[in-house]
Amino acid sequence: MELTVARIVQLLNEADEETFAVLERSLEADGRKGVRRAVAQARRRLDRQAAERARLDGLYAFERELAGRPDAVVVGLDEAGRGPLAGPLAVGAVVLGQERIEGLNDSKQVKEADRPRLAQAVREKALACHVEFVEPAVIDEVGMARALRLAFSRALAAVEATGVAADVVLVDGNPLHIDPREVNVVKGDARCAAIAAASIVAKVARDELMVEYDKEYPGYGFAQNKGYGSAGHLRAIDELGLTPIHRASFCTRIEQPSLF
Repeated sequence: MELTVARIVQLLNEADEETFAVLERSLEADGRKGVRRAVAQARRRLDRQAAERARLDGLYAFERELAGRPDAVVVGLDEAGRGPLAGPLAVGAVVLGQERIEGLNDSKQVKEADRPRLAQAVREKALACHVEFVEPAVIDEVGMARALRLAFSRALAAVEATGVAADVVLVDGNPLHIDPREVNVVKGDARCAAIAAASIVAKVARDELMVEYDKEYPGYGFAQNKGYGSAGHLRAIDELGLTPIHRASFCTRIEQPSLF
C-alpha cells in the first residue's frame, strides 16, 4: 500500500541522517510534488543540523587548542554593556565541564528569547560561573578601560575563590593584562566555548537587571533598550534628566541636571 504524502512528511520530519538515507532511496521514484518537497526540506534540515554540530565542534576544539593540553582548566571571560548610556558593566567568567551545551554561541548571535535558557544551561553544567558588575558611578570615576580590567580581574578571582584553579584565562578581545595566564582571542565569543558561555551569562544577567531598573526608573524604556542610546531613551533623558544609573560621562551632551 502506497504511503500518503502526509505520512511521508511525518517520517521525513522525524528522520535522522541514517533513516533519511533509507527513506530518500525508497522515495526516488515517487514523483508526487508533496513528496519531492518534503524530501528537499528534510535534506535542508539535516544539513543545518550538521552545520550546527560542526560549528559547535569547532567552538570546543579551538578552545582546547588554545588551552595547550587536554586536562587544562580554562576560564572564559567576556563583557556585556560596554557601550550603554545607563546601567552597569557586566563581566561573565565561566569554567565549562565535560558536557557540551547545545546552541552555545556568541550572545549576539543567539535569539533574545533563547538566551535565558542557554544561560541556565551554562549555570547548571559549568564547573564555575560568576557575573561581576561595575556600577555607573565607578565607570564615571575611573573610565571604561580601567573598569573593564577591574571587572575582569574580580570575575576571575570570584571563580577561583570557588576552588577552581585556572591554567588558562581566555579573554575576548584585545589584551587587558589582568593575569599572566591571559590569552586574548579576537571575536572569541564566537570562537571559544567558554568565552561564548561567559558572554551569554553576562548578557542575560545584565538584561535582567535593566528590566528591574525599568520599574524603578520608569519612562526611559530600560526594559526594551537595556540602557543603550535609542531614540526614545535620548528623548527621555532630554525630558527627565539623568538617573543614578546613568553614566554621566557617557551623556556629556545632556546639560539638564539630574532630576533624581
